[in-house]
Parts: sequence; C-alpha cells; structure tokens
Amino acid sequence: MVASQLAVVFSKLQTLFTSDHASVVSLNLFVALLCACIVIGHLLEENRWMNESITALVIGLCTGVIILWRSGGKSSRLLVFSEDLFFIYLLPPIIFNAGFKVKKKQFFRNFITIMMFGAIGTLISCTVISLGATYMFKQMDIGSLDIGDFLAIGAIFAATDSVCTLQVLHQDETPLLYSLVFGEGVVNDATSIVLFNAIQSFDLSDINFRIALKSIGKFFYLFSASTMLGVFVGLASAYIIKTLYFGRHSTDREFALMMLMAYLSYILAELFYLSGILTVFFCGIVMSHYTWHNVTESSRVTTKHTFATLSFVAETFIFLYVGMDALDISTWRVNDRPRTSLMVSSILLALVMAGRAAFVFPLSYLANLSNKSSSENISFREQIIIWWAGLMRGAVSMALAYKQFSRSGQTELRKNAVMITSTITVVLFSTVVFGIMTKPLIRVLLPHPKITTSMLSEASTPKSSTMPFLGSAGNSFDDNLGAAHRPSSIRELLATPTHTVHRYWRKFDNTFMRPVFGGRGFVPFVPGSPTERSEHNLLHKESSESDVCNF
Repeated sequence: MVASQLAVVFSKLQTLFTSDHASVVSLNLFVALLCACIVIGHLLEENRWMNESITALVIGLCTGVIILWRSGGKSSRLLVFSEDLFFIYLLPPIIFNAGFKVKKKQFFRNFITIMMFGAIGTLISCTVISLGATYMFKQMDIGSLDIGDFLAIGAIFAATDSVCTLQVLHQDETPLLYSLVFGEGVVNDATSIVLFNAIQSFDLSDINFRIALKSIGKFFYLFSASTMLGVFVGLASAYIIKTLYFGRHSTDREFALMMLMAYLSYILAELFYLSGILTVFFCGIVMSHYTWHNVTESSRVTTKHTFATLSFVAETFIFLYVGMDALDISTWRVNDRPRTSLMVSSILLALVMAGRAAFVFPLSYLANLSNKSSSENISFREQIIIWWAGLMRGAVSMALAYKQFSRSGQTELRKNAVMITSTITVVLFSTVVFGIMTKPLIRVLLPHPKITTSMLSEASTPKSSTMPFLGSAGNSFDDNLGAAHRPSSIRELLATPTHTVHRYWRKFDNTFMRPVFGGRGFVPFVPGSPTERSEHNLLHKESSESDVCNF
C-alpha cells in the first residue's frame, strides 16, 4: 500500500516537473521571439510599409503556424492569454509612458478637441456600433446575445489602438495630427474601459430612464475621480522627493520610489474601482512636470529610458501574442462555421468605420468653429487622416473581448467563439491593412505638412528639458504675461480659451504649485544636487565668457 502511494506521489512529481519544464521552454521561445521582433523591426525601420506592430503580428502568425504544425493541430500558442496579465502588468507601463513623454503644451492646447474626440466621440461610436450590431446580428445564426453583450460589443470596438497609430504617425512630420490622435487614443481607451466596466456593473434586464441617468452619472464620476487620483499621486511623489531629496545619498531610492508610486496610482485606481488608465496617464503627466525635475540628473536619464523600454517591450509582447492567438485551434473548432465569423468581422469593420465617421467630421467642424485662427483649423484632409488612423483596433479590444466572451481564455459557447474569432480577425485586418496604408495616405494628402506656431512641440518633457511647461522658448512667455492681451468680455474669452488658460495656468503654477512641489527652476538647493552643479556650470560659463570678452 505504501509502495502504491509512493508511486502515485512520484508520478505526480514527474508530471509537475514535466509541466514546469514545458513552461520554461515556452517562456524561452517567447523571449527569443521578442528579441527577433526587435531585431527585425530595426532592420525594417526605414520601410515605408511596415512598422513594429505589424512586424510583431506577422512574426506571431508565422510562429503560430509552426507551432500548430508541430503540435499536430492541437495548439498554436506558447502562453495562455490572461486578462490580469494584460490589465495589471502590460497596460500600465504603456499608458504611463504615454503621459510621461507627452508634449504637454501641444496636448493641452488641443485639450478640448482631444476630450471631444476621446470621450464624446467614443460614446457616439459605441452607440453606432451597438445599434448596428443589434440590428444585424439578430438576423444571423450566431447564438443568443443579450442587450449587455451588444453594449459590450460597442465598447469593445469603440476602443482604438493608439499604440499602433502612434508608430505610424510622427511628431516632427505631423505634430498636430500626432497630438490629436495620441490624446484621443489615450482618452478613448480609458473611456472604453470605463464604459465597459459600467455596463458590467448594471442590471440591464430592466432598463429605464433612472438606470440610464445613473449610468451616465457613474461614468462622469469615474472619469473625474480617476483623473484627480492620478494628479494626487503624482503631486505626492513630487513633494516627497523634493522634501526628502533621496539623491543626496542614493539615486536608486528616488528612482525606485518614482517607479513604485507610478504603479501605485494604477493599483489604487483598481482598488477603488476607478479607471486605472486615466489615473496612471495623468500621474505620468504630473510626474514629468514636477517629480522628474526634482531627481538627480542621472535619475532623469534612467527614468526616461526605463519607462520607454518597459512600454516598448509590453507593446511588442501584446502584438506578438495577438498574432499567435489568431490561429487558436480550440476557438476555431467551437466556431464550426468560419464563414459566419468572417461575415461578423466584415459587419464589425463596417460599423467601426461608420461609427468613427459619425463623430470625427461633426466634432472637427465644431472644433474649427471655436478656433480663433484659421491656421489652427483641422482641414478636411487632416480629418480624413484622423478618421483613417483611428480605424485600427488592438490589445484593448482583444482584452475586453476575452473578458466578455471567455472564461480563463477558453470559449465553450458558439456565440462566444464567434465573437472571439471575429475580434481577432478585425484586429489583424485593421492593424495590418489600415496600418500599412496610413503612411502612403499621409504622403498623398499632406505631401508637405504645414508647421504652424501652435504645432511646435515646446513642452517641458523628459524628451525635451530645455523649455518651460506650456510656454515658449526662453522666458519670453513669462516676460510678456503682463503685456498679453486680456479678454474684455465673455465672448472674447470663449473665442480664445486656450491662450487664456495658458496664461492663467502659468501664473498659478509659478506662484503656488512649483514652490511647493518643485519642477523646473524650483528644485531645492542641496550640496551635490543637480541645482548646485547646474549653477556652478552656469557661473563657470559666465566667467569664461567674461574672460573672453575682456581678452
């Protein structure tokens, strides 16, 4: 009896060791594929058709085919998809780095337009997709979808892929387009996830006006509370690092504290059932404006490159996995009619295009009406590019689809399998086809991008630390604060809102915020700090110039 029990124990241990070894092999292969994506992406850097997202997708597809062939048609992926892996570990560094490196002046100059596209536009797109899916899918044999599923489909496919879009556009070539698409992409992802979570939290079996009003109220509460939490954590990190100044003893501590508090903002948002994307995005903006200037010079370089590297690896990981998951045989086996999935994918693509057109062109018209100068208007050609660039769908849509239509990465019902395979098809087609055609489209519509004063990237960011926040070069902005034209009426104030907000924000920031939380020009003088070195170098430079002049 003891011998039989020992045999069972040894058999379980052998199975465990075999399973662990298989996991190690899979992880090794996946890391090797990540390295291959980086190398091949570098070799294709100058290619006008390919970008890193498409490269990772293609490598993932090819790897999936090989694994499917080697496994005898049993599996096509190395790792099992996990919503927790995506939302807790992969998405935060991507969104935080987007806020950390944002050109703040360009972002806030177009803030109203960005919020219109990102928040109101997402709601319009979600409505169009949900209504279209309700009408079309009820006429097809894909299983019983309830109203919650249709609303979730709207939220899933209203989420644009800002990661892929930003790899196609460039700040230097098309700064205005980059700012609008970038800002809209981040706000759009946050809005889609907040909307998706709101749909999940309400009983939609009995919808009435009260429930609808309550849903709208909760949506705006999540939006505002998430933003305020991100700003609070960012300011707290700036105050702690400015007051204690860890850099005098160890740069590792201030760098570690900065990273941990950035991630803490996301975890706190999830803890309080808020939007972690919005929270960590605005935390990144605040940290780049205050906290980043309070650390030592070496820590600035380290944080800038570390955040960018983590974001890059996470993006590559996501697209590589999506490519492999496209051939998941278990999902396609449950979906016994691939033709139905292709029809659903075609309908969803058409609804995505219609939903985006339903808000890009009308909201662009409204944005142009509020612009003081015609040179700052969004031209029709630029509107077409914004519409086209936002048609791509990516990791957020995939994660939300798995969250709605699968359990632990497995799809048991046919309707769930159809929606998962359709989502994968839409993501692949939109990323590859629309992504490839975006660069040539920009060259045709904007052969010589116009660079206006409002499009210059002049913000104080970790990428450009020579200009003040929301200001222009040097101190000309501050010097002209008193001489700047002041609106004499409400009509004039509404006609020039961004310039007025810029001026009053700068005065408020310099008077109240920077003396408390630090930032450019307000870093405390500590022996051995960047302030002392910069002042020493400045005095040495002035002394040298004086000697040369005297000579």
